[in-house]
Amino acid sequence: MAVQTEMLLNEFAGTIGTSASKKAAIYARVSTLEQAEEGYSIDEQVRVLREMCEREGYAVHKEYIDRGKSGKNIKGRPALQQLLHDAKSKDFEVVVVWKVNRFSRKTKDLLNIVEELESKNIVFRSFTERYETETPAGKMQFRMLAVIAEFERDNIAQNVKMGMLARAKEGSWNGGRVLGYDVVSVPGESRKRKFSSLVVNQTEAQTVKKIFDLYVQGHGYKSIANKLNKEGHRTKKDKDFSINGVKTILSNPLYAGYIRYNVRRDWSEKRRNNINPNPVIEKGQHEPIISKEVWEQAKTIMASRSRKPNRIHSGEFPLTGIMKCPECGSGMVIGRTTNKLKDGTKRVLEYYVCGAWKNKGSTVCHSNGVRTDYADKYVVEKLSSIATNETLIKQLVDQINNRNANKSSPLEHEYETLKKAIEANLKKKEKVLGLYEEDLIPKTDLAQRLTALNEEKTRLEERLYPIESQMGQGGTPNIDFTMVKQVMQNFTSAYKESLSREQRKRLMHLLINQITIGKERKIESIQIQLNKEVAKHFTFNRGANSSITDEFAPPFSILIDL
Repeated sequence: MAVQTEMLLNEFAGTIGTSASKKAAIYARVSTLEQAEEGYSIDEQVRVLREMCEREGYAVHKEYIDRGKSGKNIKGRPALQQLLHDAKSKDFEVVVVWKVNRFSRKTKDLLNIVEELESKNIVFRSFTERYETETPAGKMQFRMLAVIAEFERDNIAQNVKMGMLARAKEGSWNGGRVLGYDVVSVPGESRKRKFSSLVVNQTEAQTVKKIFDLYVQGHGYKSIANKLNKEGHRTKKDKDFSINGVKTILSNPLYAGYIRYNVRRDWSEKRRNNINPNPVIEKGQHEPIISKEVWEQAKTIMASRSRKPNRIHSGEFPLTGIMKCPECGSGMVIGRTTNKLKDGTKRVLEYYVCGAWKNKGSTVCHSNGVRTDYADKYVVEKLSSIATNETLIKQLVDQINNRNANKSSPLEHEYETLKKAIEANLKKKEKVLGLYEEDLIPKTDLAQRLTALNEEKTRLEERLYPIESQMGQGGTPNIDFTMVKQVMQNFTSAYKESLSREQRKRLMHLLINQITIGKERKIESIQIQLNKEVAKHFTFNRGANSSITDEFAPPFSILIDL
């Protein structure tokens, strides 16, 4: 390996001239399964790229590392997003990677990224592939490598799907943890290849049986969830049961002894919108928890109740989600009650109610309802009154700028806290990989645990990068009075011009971060957010000077309590 690396470094040195004054950005990435199965190492990538930069005379500006991230697309990769953001400021002149597919395995993304870098006169270089994107021949070679990278990704994905489909048709389990069963490791053809099998968890199986028994007795989803939570039953993830969780269990043929696979296709891109009408359903190799008769009975009841009622969709109400429950902090959703008047007519009243209460029952929280007509009117009038009061806007801006002037110490504390949390996350990931290598957990369990850790790390990094940027720039920049005034005034105008409830909801969610209510069920505060997206939408898009938004570099954001 060392000899091969030395040869590549020597070859690379011959293709590029002296670049003593150039600053370089190192980018390295490894996906979860590449790290576990193929031995790709972030540390090795970074090591050879440092050596390459030293040999070429590049000064390393920064190392951008995405651990456990797929090359399928550029979403969910905070280090790459930060690199592209820094490129706009021309913080470096060269980007170096170990291999083209480290940037992306999707041709369109890869070409767009390199084109964006070239527009800033930033050179893109790969350690293992020799080409120069500045020349026509080099561009052609680069495009070929991009196509090959996508072909490799598609080929890997197809092989994985074929293998999982074959296992499903054999009645084998492809999924992760599920209530009622324990997942145990089954040795495969090689030491690194393991499969998973289901063994009944007797304690959890009693909960599953109870869910089906209550349902066939006539109980609804919410009634079942509420009863389970009151009796102390927990989900597989040790959480309260919800309406959707109960429904998912009741609609899963796994509990009757069947394996179901490929229910939704292209989940990562299309989520719930691409349901397969003909999923694979085969007799499983596992022991069923409920009888076939109970399963068929539950299916019949579910089909009879599946008619959708005619009602206004709760998503059209502008404050759903951003109004928070005063008791548990969950987002508020729509609830309705019907009152019978003296003349015998019925009147439907609409409230914002606690989402956790509506979904999981009174064991978790209470309704804490707030009338929608009061809340909607109050928020619109409050924002409109501020938009027409320049004195109040100036007071708000001065308060924020004075507060931010002394913010460096809290920033440093939060920076250190986040760095420690990321380090702890990496140690957990190493421990999980160690369990996999010692054959203590199957591949499916590995993927599930690493996915959860990767999601946690992404959230931490998304909080860390803006803090790094602020600290590097000497703290938080002042916000401009004119910009805030234009945002508030243009929001009011846009809201009045909106023709639909859905348009008004989008505007509310763009400007407002959260709304808090008190124990008296009255609105206490409205927290608005000022970031580049908000400033651009309510200033530049409505004819204002675009330079006013320049101080709001993403993902920087300011929150103001009204």
